[in-house]
Amino acid sequence: MVSYEEMLADKAIFEYLHRMIDDEGIELIRRFPTEKEYSDEELAEITEINLNSVRNTLYTLYEHRLAKYRRIKNNETGWLTYLWQLELENMYDSVSKDLEVILEKLRRRYKYENENAFYSCQECGNTVTFSDAMDSQFVCQNCNNQLVHFDNEPLVFALQRRIAKIEENLGHV
Repeated sequence: MVSYEEMLADKAIFEYLHRMIDDEGIELIRRFPTEKEYSDEELAEITEINLNSVRNTLYTLYEHRLAKYRRIKNNETGWLTYLWQLELENMYDSVSKDLEVILEKLRRRYKYENENAFYSCQECGNTVTFSDAMDSQFVCQNCNNQLVHFDNEPLVFALQRRIAKIEENLGHV
C-alpha cells in the first residue's frame, strides 16, 4: 500500500486533492494517523487543525469515497460519534469518476460550439448564437452596436484536443 506522503508526492494527485480540500485538508492527510479510527475531535487535537476544517475535509473526502466512518452511539447520552479512516486507495477511482463528469460536460460544450455559429459585439464582448443575432437584427442587445461573426474554431479545436486527451487517460481509445 502506498503511504499518504507518497501519494501526495504525485503532482497530479496532489493538485486533484488540493482543488478539493485546499491546504488544511492536505495537511490533515499528511498528519492523519493510520493506526486506527479517530473522531473528528481527536483528529483536530492530534493534527492541530481547526475542528471545522477537519470536519469539512472529512466530509469532502467521504463524498469522493476517500474516507469512511463508523458511527457509534453512546447509550447513556444518545450522542453519536463518528470514527474516521482515510481510504486513499480509492483515489484513482475517484479521479476517474470526476474525469468522466468533466468529459461529459466537455462533450456537451463541444457539440454546442460545433453546431452553432456565433456573433459578437466588438464593443462590449457580448456573444450570441446566429439565431439570437438574427432575432435582434444583428444589433447587440447590451450596447446597440453591430454584431459581427465570431470565429470559435480555436475553441472547438481546443475542446476536441482536451476531450481526446481525457479519453486517452481514461482508456476510452
